[in-house]
Amino acid sequence: MFFSKLKTLFCDAFRTSFVLFRITIPISILTKVLNDFGATVVIGELLGPVMEMIGLPGSMGLVWGTAMLTNLYAGMIVFAAVAPEAGLTVAQVTILTTVMLIAHALPVEIKIAHKAGSKALVMVSLRIAAALFLGWALHVVYGLGNWLQEANQTFFTLASRDSSWGGWVAEEIRNMFYIFLIILLLLAVMRILEHFGIMEMINRSTEPLLRALGMSPKAAPITVVGMSLGLSYGGALIIQEARSGRLGCKDVFISLALMGLCHSIVEDTLVMMVLGGHLSGILWARLVFSLAVVFLLGKMVHQMPEKTFFRFLFQKDVSKTAL
Repeated sequence: MFFSKLKTLFCDAFRTSFVLFRITIPISILTKVLNDFGATVVIGELLGPVMEMIGLPGSMGLVWGTAMLTNLYAGMIVFAAVAPEAGLTVAQVTILTTVMLIAHALPVEIKIAHKAGSKALVMVSLRIAAALFLGWALHVVYGLGNWLQEANQTFFTLASRDSSWGGWVAEEIRNMFYIFLIILLLLAVMRILEHFGIMEMINRSTEPLLRALGMSPKAAPITVVGMSLGLSYGGALIIQEARSGRLGCKDVFISLALMGLCHSIVEDTLVMMVLGGHLSGILWARLVFSLAVVFLLGKMVHQMPEKTFFRFLFQKDVSKTAL
């Protein structure tokens, strides 16, 4: 009995990971090629004027462009290279890191959201627009209050990194192995919680907040996973749920929106603190802002006719999309 359940668990973890790897591997290869041909530099130059609108030097466009096209860690490396000459304040670094937290690793994360059923353009637009709006709002607030205007001190220094294809492949294989282990652990924990009735307690305790956001309590466990650990893990699980039909399409969409705006609130927040980001922006403002946006989005989605929802926001046949 035990070994049968263990075998089922491994099979489920493998299937979930396989769906995720089918998304991430092609996108990662394409991103690597584009990066080698200087795509991040072009994006950074295009973002220069936009960065000035939110109170940042144009050179920070390269940092955000790198983070959006690749990931936060690549953005950190670029930050360590260009930030010393920029003379940034704590407020400016907080704005930059908050913007990076909301919109990063877009090729992979948007593809995950697309596989779960959301229209890709909608999620891209939501995350970039939300990042810029919150960045601008923080710029205004910090400026009016004259807060965090002291010079920034970063705890991150540029270290050597193997940027060759061999080094990149080795790093990707290692990352996939870790992702499989984490998904296996998440599925095991969820099965244990379901067995002891703890999952039902979690659903009931989060029901008021989720109802306020326009979500079913059934979306609670996966949404919590995505917000706490990251969109890759939460997205992998929500793809599985979308295929099973246990969650309604509108629940999936709202959950994806919340996970997109505010995910990995522990790890990513700590990473941005290393660069000098202040908790007032990278955690509290991001969390409150994300909940407020999703609250309004949930109200709009539930008042929207089904035909309009499936035309503009969501793909109708999720089961085929997620395969």
